[in-house]
Amino acid sequence: MSIVVERKDRVVVITIDRQRSLNALDPESMAELRDAIDAFNRDDDAWVAVLTGAGDKAFCSGADIGTTKTASLSAAEILFSNDAEAKAERYVETMDFGDLKVWKPVIAAVNGYALGGGFELALWCDIRIAASNASLGLPEVRIGSIPAIGGIRRLMNAVSSSNAMYALLSGRHIGADEALRIGLVSEVVNSERLLDRALEMATEIAHCAPLAVRAAKMLSIRGRDLAIEHAIELEQTIWAMLKSTNDRLEGRQAFLEKRAPRFEGR
Repeated sequence: MSIVVERKDRVVVITIDRQRSLNALDPESMAELRDAIDAFNRDDDAWVAVLTGAGDKAFCSGADIGTTKTASLSAAEILFSNDAEAKAERYVETMDFGDLKVWKPVIAAVNGYALGGGFELALWCDIRIAASNASLGLPEVRIGSIPAIGGIRRLMNAVSSSNAMYALLSGRHIGADEALRIGLVSEVVNSERLLDRALEMATEIAHCAPLAVRAAKMLSIRGRDLAIEHAIELEQTIWAMLKSTNDRLEGRQAFLEKRAPRFEGR
């Protein structure tokens, strides 16, 4: 198995372990990763995930070009057909997790290289924390290609247009300190401290009401493309849905009693 999954209370740690190829993903490990994320998403007892790479050299260096095969179907079939082969090609070859609708928080602990699809994977995550040796980039233009699993849009959302364009159009690598300066990551820590710090962040989030956390994530993503009045309307609708949940009642009661709340996700 190239994907290792561990549970730490409410937190799931998903580790890409293909160190011999700088944690690049072949089709089989792409499928394993997708299955691991899907399992986390379906597990009611798992509230936050940490995604990282084994070792200290790479988070994920993208697709393993030596093992990825030429598509057996036409582009139109891959994009528009719903038969099993087309779906497998679409999901496995592109690391497409969009259909899973993961509203649970995912933290990327970026150790070493996060390049190409690996960087797109980190951008897919909600929070990014980097080791001091991290190197992030979308080098596709240097080999005649482009990022195509959401990396362009997510990079444009993550940092200023100028910084995003410079990285995208040059294919350059971005070091940890620069990534912190431009807001691409939340923190930079020493390599040996990276996973512990990511787990601290995940645990902090896991102490909050899970339905509210997922609603906040969903609203943050869905609201980006809405006019402000429509975004507010959606926020008010979701607020009304959360108003009568057991967790909201428990949170208010715990506040009045000056104790830690006991959330259950109901």
